[in-house]
Amino acid sequence: MIDGKLIVFSAPSGSGKTTIVRHLLKQGALNLEFSISATSRVKRGDEVNAKDYYFLTAKEFKTKIKNEEFLEWEEVYRDNFYGTLKTEVERIWALGKHVIFDIDVSGGLRIKRKFPKQTLAVFVKPPSIDELKIRLKKRKTESDGKINMRIAKASAELATAPLFDVIIENDHLEKALKEANSLVSDFINKPSDYK
Repeated sequence: MIDGKLIVFSAPSGSGKTTIVRHLLKQGALNLEFSISATSRVKRGDEVNAKDYYFLTAKEFKTKIKNEEFLEWEEVYRDNFYGTLKTEVERIWALGKHVIFDIDVSGGLRIKRKFPKQTLAVFVKPPSIDELKIRLKKRKTESDGKINMRIAKASAELATAPLFDVIIENDHLEKALKEANSLVSDFINKPSDYK
């Protein structure tokens, strides 16, 4: 693997991390490429293989785990896996770009542990659990039961925030975007001393 940087954005669902990551990807000066995750879940709607996810069967996923082909992975539900293939990071570094992740908390922390000096781990924090619930309801994409599950998970995820390098509180989106841009730019431009 070459001397690229890894930028991890993690947060509870509804905190705005995907919006921030999409904004950063548009900033050409940052030279970022999005890391596409692998999953064993079935495609939804008009999702495209190798664009939205690398879609694998549970059997294929387990074989890749056994062969140590993942940088990090997690079984979210029985036979429902998500992970980052080592080849995906290598592909992006071969393009001469830095890797940006929109990833769950545990996956983000695993990457940080594997590449401590090469990784900037950012936790995006919602202003409050109540605000998070409002944002999830506004999406109108999930049932109340599913939203309540996400809220319960969010409380546990918020407890991990201090393990990240930086916490961005997303109470005002414009402010959060500027802060994220500045953090990533500073990190990318500082010399790597991980060797």
